[in-house]
Formats: sequence, C-alpha cells, structure tokens
Amino acid sequence: MSAFYRWQNKQLLLFCHLQPKASKDEFCGQHGDRLKIRITAPPVDGKANAHLIRFIAKQFGVVKANVVISSGELGRQKTLQINQPTKLPHDLNIEKP
Repeated sequence: MSAFYRWQNKQLLLFCHLQPKASKDEFCGQHGDRLKIRITAPPVDGKANAHLIRFIAKQFGVVKANVVISSGELGRQKTLQINQPTKLPHDLNIEKP
C-alpha cells in the first residue's frame, strides 16, 4: 500500500501536496509520502480548493459533495475524504479494500 492513501470502510483518504497555478490539472507522482496534484486555479479566495474538489470528483467518479477537505484547507498539505469512489484513476495504482 502506498503512503498517500488509506481506506476507511468505503471512504478513501488521500494525503496530498497541492501545487496551484499550474499549467494543467494532473496527478504528478509522489511528493514525499503525499500525492502531488497540480491544478490551474490560483490560491486566492478558496478558488484552488473549489477547483481541487471539482478535479478530484471527476477523477474518482463522484459528485462534489462526496469530496471533503478534512485538513489543510489553508495550506498545500491536504487530506481529502472521498466517499464511495466509483472509479479509481489507473495511473495512481490505488488498490480497492
């Protein structure tokens, strides 16, 4: 199991390092023990967090309400809770519980 995720029942916890104001939205490997995610939105007035939630919801096949930033809302190091993901991005190699 990779260090950047953990399952809690049907909830997936992602431990992320966010890079805002990137040229495109993408997963780009690990940053220490976290998943590095680049997003195009700037870190102003919550825009980066809202954009991150939209990106993660699309990647994991859930509605935005099923993605919650449980810690790190004001920083780059974030923990995301994804409730009942319907798909797992192939390039992340996340194993189902």
